[in-house]
Amino acid sequence: MSQPDTQAVKDYLLSLQDSICQKLEMEDAGAVFVDDIWEREIDPDKPAMTGGGRTRLLVDGNIIEQGGVNFSHVFGDKMPASATAHRPELAGRSFQAMGVSLVIHPKNPMIPTSHANVRFFIAEKQGEEAVWWFGGGYDLTPYYGFDEDCRDWHKTAQQACQPFGEDVYPRYKKWCDEYFYLKHRDEQRGIGGLFFDDLNEWGFEKSFEFIKSVGDSYCDAYLPIVSKRKSLAYTEEQRDFQLYRRGRYVEYNLVYDRGTLFGLQSGGRTESILMSMPPLVKWKYNWQPTKDSEEARLYEYFLKPRDWVDI
Repeated sequence: MSQPDTQAVKDYLLSLQDSICQKLEMEDAGAVFVDDIWEREIDPDKPAMTGGGRTRLLVDGNIIEQGGVNFSHVFGDKMPASATAHRPELAGRSFQAMGVSLVIHPKNPMIPTSHANVRFFIAEKQGEEAVWWFGGGYDLTPYYGFDEDCRDWHKTAQQACQPFGEDVYPRYKKWCDEYFYLKHRDEQRGIGGLFFDDLNEWGFEKSFEFIKSVGDSYCDAYLPIVSKRKSLAYTEEQRDFQLYRRGRYVEYNLVYDRGTLFGLQSGGRTESILMSMPPLVKWKYNWQPTKDSEEARLYEYFLKPRDWVDI
């Protein structure tokens, strides 16, 4: 298996962060991302982890209510439980983890929230061969659904996967549907997209090309939807529903999301880890949508795994 080039991955991830932020700023045309460059020193009361990152946050823009695009590169002498739970053979290894992770929360409830992530892990132990893998993907969380948005989002994801095999998109689309699922609510988080993890069977070069294809296609998938929906009018009731549905996003990230759990369990930087949270959110006791409403249609139609490419 070809050996990983850690520096090449890091260089790409930093350039991806730059590119995504520039494109989002141009679309928003009202605010810019603020840099927060951070370094992590060893804390004797927490797991031994060092490293740093570059968190970028855009707040109160014309379109984006809050958006974060984070790069991090951290090192540790022990894998956290979230990483070894499904790979117990990695216990006791040191590790490096790097990635770009983003969440965009728009103001207008007609624009979906979006999430994307590409990441690289390498776990090492003296006298043994390094174990490495890539992971990532992106998914879309609408509040008011449009068939054409779901179709175009998934077509872009399919096109990003196409050069790597006919089976790649359907496999990673299915994985995304299964991963972004709230078991305690028995509902999908959104309309899915792509999710993959532990990717190394193609060798380093091909696997690296794949995450570049995924990372580079995110803006192609999301920005046309933003442009199409940003001028649509909405009511206070629709805004209220958006805030209520954001509660599901918080629940998922804090209960299930592997990246969030990895960051918290490894003693990562809390502010950067929780930048994915929406700035405003609501919970309501036992709330149910009105029958035959657009809110009910979100649950009954959009939050169901389906073949969006051919919708």
